[in-house]
Amino acid sequence: MKAFSRAWRREVVLCLTVVCLACASAQPPAAAPPSAAASAGAAAGSLLIVGGGPIPDALLERFVTLAGGRGRARIVVYPMASEYEDAGVEITGDFRKLGAEAERVVLTRSQADTEEAAKRLAGVTGVWFGGGDQARLTGVLAGTKVEAAIRARYFAGAVVGGTSAGAAVMSTPMITGDEKKPGGDRPPEKDSSDAFMTIARDDVVTVDGFGLIRGAIVDQHHIRRRRGNRLLSVVLEHPQLVGIGIDESTALEVGPTGPWRILGASAAVVYDARQAQITPASSATLGTTGVRLSVLPAGSTYDLATGVATLP
Repeated sequence: MKAFSRAWRREVVLCLTVVCLACASAQPPAAAPPSAAASAGAAAGSLLIVGGGPIPDALLERFVTLAGGRGRARIVVYPMASEYEDAGVEITGDFRKLGAEAERVVLTRSQADTEEAAKRLAGVTGVWFGGGDQARLTGVLAGTKVEAAIRARYFAGAVVGGTSAGAAVMSTPMITGDEKKPGGDRPPEKDSSDAFMTIARDDVVTVDGFGLIRGAIVDQHHIRRRRGNRLLSVVLEHPQLVGIGIDESTALEVGPTGPWRILGASAAVVYDARQAQITPASSATLGTTGVRLSVLPAGSTYDLATGVATLP
């Protein structure tokens, strides 16, 4: 009887042990730290990137809509790419006419790196970068508390837009507009205004931009100013990135999900060299085969992940 009792107790202990282990294994895994979860997530906001020139009313209306619409949109305009004192005044007024609360904010670099300037973005639903010289804008904002606050608002759901220089700053690398070797081995006349006459390695000057658009390099005034040579040169030097050349009065809308959309009066040109063959970096010349080219008028879409474009 005692032997049976000891054996019974062993069976009970064994069963309880199995049950406890099973319960422990069924517990949900520990949640990732908040910082890790945030860094892994995609932006909840949108980008509206205009290629310069006259901005159609429909594009301004779209920006206000993405910012929350009439009576809800709160927009900050940063005009520091321009050297003109009244830069940004007109478009700030345009946003107000469309029912948005809009404020023009002009900062120096030292001001942009203050908590006070960053806190002015609290609750903002739209940020707009004006045209001019993109290097002036990044020179003021890059690496500052204001840039970090803009990025935080974008990831939280705000729309970030800009035109011309304000378009170029969206990507990294950022095309500055400067050229190292105009004309390459066949330079133009001394006083010529011609630029980017070649497709060449180490010619287009780039620096870091804000990098809000991922997987792409942005160029502006693209068709109107015949800038295919310079964007293609940069893409072939960074083939993991797609080049998107946006024409004047035209916008690229990048939402938190779904394909890119082309809006406005003209077109955007996409250069995709991700599957192309390219001459090696050791080669003096820059050549390629297999680049996918898409000319996308308004109403078209482009899926960055698949490279599939659709025409209207």
